[in-house]
Amino acid sequence: MYNEIIKKRESDLEKAIEHLKIETAKIRTGRANPSMVEDLLVDYYGTKTPMKQVASINTPEPRMIVIQPWDKGALTAIETAIRESDLNLNPNNDGALVRVNIPMLTEDRRKDMVKILNQKTEDGRIVVRSIREEIWKEIQDSQRDGKISEDDKFKGKDKLQEIVDEYNKKIEDIRTKKEAEIMTV
Repeated sequence: MYNEIIKKRESDLEKAIEHLKIETAKIRTGRANPSMVEDLLVDYYGTKTPMKQVASINTPEPRMIVIQPWDKGALTAIETAIRESDLNLNPNNDGALVRVNIPMLTEDRRKDMVKILNQKTEDGRIVVRSIREEIWKEIQDSQRDGKISEDDKFKGKDKLQEIVDEYNKKIEDIRTKKEAEIMTV
């Protein structure tokens, strides 16, 4: 019974890991990556629209992002969205596309990026902990309602902790890999 409770919530843990992967992909590493800008909201004819829905985004060089809108009228909106984001990037609009050069990261900026990474990682751990608490509460409620025995409750707690440890290891692996990317010059 406790296995069923854990299994039905395991997808929430997977979603937390996927969210962390998406968030860490947005952190600058000194290399161009389309994920840095694809979710920026562009004011497209009065509607806030993710950039990936109004343009194709490519990285023809390791330190350049090229954004080609499907509608030339969106060029200035794309340029404005990048300039006003917290990425500290300076886009160049040539009338057909927007080019964004990714500057080299200084040592101090790399350390700042690692701090941001650590905060996002901690946010991921917090989500996993809250899901663990919800599952544990559900297991305890099942025991109180007589659906499972007290022994099963504690077996469920041990099983739950094993799974949470597994997901925390995945989070740490993501953090370690991204930190190595950030600190590599």
